[in-house]
Amino acid sequence: MHVLDIAQNSIKAGATLVTITFEKDESNMLRFTVADDGCGMSEEFLKKVTDPFTTTRTTRKVGLGIPMLKQSAEMSDGAFSIQSTVNVGTTISATFHLGHIDCIPMGEICDTLLTLVTLNPEKPDFVFEARAGQAEALFDTRMVREALGGIPLNEPDIYAWMKESIEEEFKPILEVS
Repeated sequence: MHVLDIAQNSIKAGATLVTITFEKDESNMLRFTVADDGCGMSEEFLKKVTDPFTTTRTTRKVGLGIPMLKQSAEMSDGAFSIQSTVNVGTTISATFHLGHIDCIPMGEICDTLLTLVTLNPEKPDFVFEARAGQAEALFDTRMVREALGGIPLNEPDIYAWMKESIEEEFKPILEVS
């Protein structure tokens, strides 16, 4: 859910490109990063963004996504960081110790990535990257759009192909050991 939430923040910030990266190291640490080219945050807002009572929403007075991601990472002996510049974009990183008893399950990450693309078939573009040891995976909607020549990314046949492609590339790398 953290992936969906943070990516949704990027979409609301007007990003045209959202890059989601997973890096798993030999010590069973997983770094999850979302970088966007959205509107960014002021220094003042950035200082308060990990407080659950800070939000840009007008429908409620709490914003739990970023504070919960930070808490989840830190509970698993991981770390959290956020950098943002107005009119440049935002980068959020969270590191999780996958073997820690308090590490939340990753869930079906390939389905999550596919959902982001199919629910946002026109924009933004997404780049998904994963690395573990010598293994690497990449899925870039800009390349897919170019190859398809205007066919929407949420067409059923395209959806089926993307699902197969993402799973084939990412599952071997992101399986939790």
